[in-house]
Amino acid sequence: MNPKNPLDSIFYITIPEDFAFSHEAMKVNAKIPLPVQKKDGAEDKAPDLNDITTEQILAGILTVLAYDHHNEHLDYYRTIVKNARPNILKELGETAVLKARNEDYEIAEEIFMALLGLEPDNASIILNMAVFLDTRAENYRRANLDEDADAYDADALKYYKRAMEAEPPIPDVYFNAGFYYLKLNNYREAKDCFDSYITLTCDTPDEELGEEGIYKKERAQEIINNINKTNMDDVHFQKAYELISKGKDQEGMDEILLFIKNNPKVWNAWFMLGWALRKVERFTDARNAFEESLKCPEGDQNADTYNEIALCCLAEKDFPEAEKYLMKSFQLDPENVKVISNLGYLALARGDEEKARQYFTAVLEYSPNDQIAAAELAKLEAGE
Repeated sequence: MNPKNPLDSIFYITIPEDFAFSHEAMKVNAKIPLPVQKKDGAEDKAPDLNDITTEQILAGILTVLAYDHHNEHLDYYRTIVKNARPNILKELGETAVLKARNEDYEIAEEIFMALLGLEPDNASIILNMAVFLDTRAENYRRANLDEDADAYDADALKYYKRAMEAEPPIPDVYFNAGFYYLKLNNYREAKDCFDSYITLTCDTPDEELGEEGIYKKERAQEIINNINKTNMDDVHFQKAYELISKGKDQEGMDEILLFIKNNPKVWNAWFMLGWALRKVERFTDARNAFEESLKCPEGDQNADTYNEIALCCLAEKDFPEAEKYLMKSFQLDPENVKVISNLGYLALARGDEEKARQYFTAVLEYSPNDQIAAAELAKLEAGE
């Protein structure tokens, strides 16, 4: 997250009574100071009024709307922007989505914050912000930046919850929130969200839903059916995940074993058990649990399971088996930077620094912000 205060990039000017902007839409109150965005490299002192552009004022106002939520003139500033740029919401929304797709996250977040500043109660904007933060968290987690990922996940949840308070309710809020909870293995909340989505769309004709809406409805029902079939909203499953996530591995294992006793064919449960066992360095037991996960329906399609088995093999210095499982994981998910990083660690363990360098370099090509790969490359370059 950006540690700088964005409000430091603006200054305020007072408009004289007889001053008029050339842009006719810029109706201003001379008694209220206007925020102005500094030009790159400009001095801190305010320039001559004649040198200030309309775009600088609009940019300054958007910065205030995004970050100065207690400013007493917010409604006035919103009026100025909307009068000057009637299509501002559409323009900014499209730009934010484009920036997010291009992974220009800092700029995208600034724009989303400005949009929220313009219309703080707009549920569609709130949902878009939640999805953006959710996606950004995923990107950071793929880059092994788990603390940043956790922070953005927490922020995303706040916006999902705000969006779910909208009246009338917006079905897509619940559809997207359902996948958010799935990512966190919170199957009970996920099921509730998908149930809500189906309830909200059940009376909508297919022709009105369209192809995408029909797909979402079918997908939501498919996920609900799978959760019901595997009983993953069970209290023991949920409690196990919460405990293991908090480092209470033995307590978590006790809970997941209670779940497995009654649900022996759920791959996620065996995976969770293996995860906890690997964390406490019981590598042989962990490997056995992960292999049980592979035997369950759909379990052999999860790249993470093969990666986890490989880590167990690597810890026990069984390099041929580690390579076998890593390559299987890579085949299922060739852009998974954690798998590519682990191939680099395997190469290091075998003493092949050149191959390790190639793998860590590949990680940075997929994920330039990956700190682990960057650190390993730095060590190799330093001859450590």
